[in-house]
Amino acid sequence: MITRRDFVAQAAGLALGALGGRRLWAGSGTGPGTAITIYKSATCGCCAKWVDHLRANGFVPAVHDEQDMDAIKDNMGVPKGVRSCHTALLGRYLVEGHVPASDLRRLLADRPAVAGLAVPGMPKSAPGMAVPGDTHEPYEVVSFTHDGKTALFARH
Repeated sequence: MITRRDFVAQAAGLALGALGGRRLWAGSGTGPGTAITIYKSATCGCCAKWVDHLRANGFVPAVHDEQDMDAIKDNMGVPKGVRSCHTALLGRYLVEGHVPASDLRRLLADRPAVAGLAVPGMPKSAPGMAVPGDTHEPYEVVSFTHDGKTALFARH
């Protein structure tokens, strides 16, 4: 017959084991990830590398290769001052350019009252642009509103 003490110890061990396994599964990238829809040019290599960066960090991208990215950006309301090479939808947020996955996670956690995040231009150290061995070029991630107002979100 099992004692109460043995039962509690086994139940606690089972719970801790399940929690640890869940954390390992979530961190492995093999479980269900965070959906993101990406619009990019079919011929853009840096865009494809940014998609790979997102996949490696637990996102599940639905990628759409488009011919007319300006029309996509116009239809989504991406302000001209923050535009870059690709555009994504992450929940209710717009994502423009090479925004690091860590900033996307923070965006989802904090839920600020903004239209989205952007890395204007194409800084050489941003995810999808970085070349191993190259010197780091500091860059900024900005939040933006639909009317084009920006604020610093992160520095890298």
